[in-house]
Amino acid sequence: MDSFSKEKRSQIMSKIKSKNTTPELIVRRLLHKMGYRFRLHRTDLPGKPDIVLPRFKKVIFVNGCFWHGHSNCKKSQLPESNKKFWQDKISRNINRDAENIKKLIEMGWGVLTIWDCQTKKRGIENLEMLLDAFLKK
Repeated sequence: MDSFSKEKRSQIMSKIKSKNTTPELIVRRLLHKMGYRFRLHRTDLPGKPDIVLPRFKKVIFVNGCFWHGHSNCKKSQLPESNKKFWQDKISRNINRDAENIKKLIEMGWGVLTIWDCQTKKRGIENLEMLLDAFLKK
């Protein structure tokens, strides 16, 4: 059972952003510091990637661990209430993400997914190395 009323839950969920999230801003600042320039949320590409580097034909998705079902991550645990709903929703997100990645690769784009948990302070150095390796391939 949800601890909030339907109206309150709806209000809470409406506050969740899909663009310009904190993890996304961290990745963008890091890329900029590394000297890369990019475009944001190109609607003409499958999945509207968060960050697009057209010069390198690379895209980066910055995914929330919960919303995109990051496997083996503490943040991706489903709530106890309404479990079937959440399983179905996260499963649809995972399938949609896989389909969009497949389409992008078929179009010749390189794809990197960065998870919310990778943008935390203790992971920033690893994140910089990951981005550098991805963009220099």
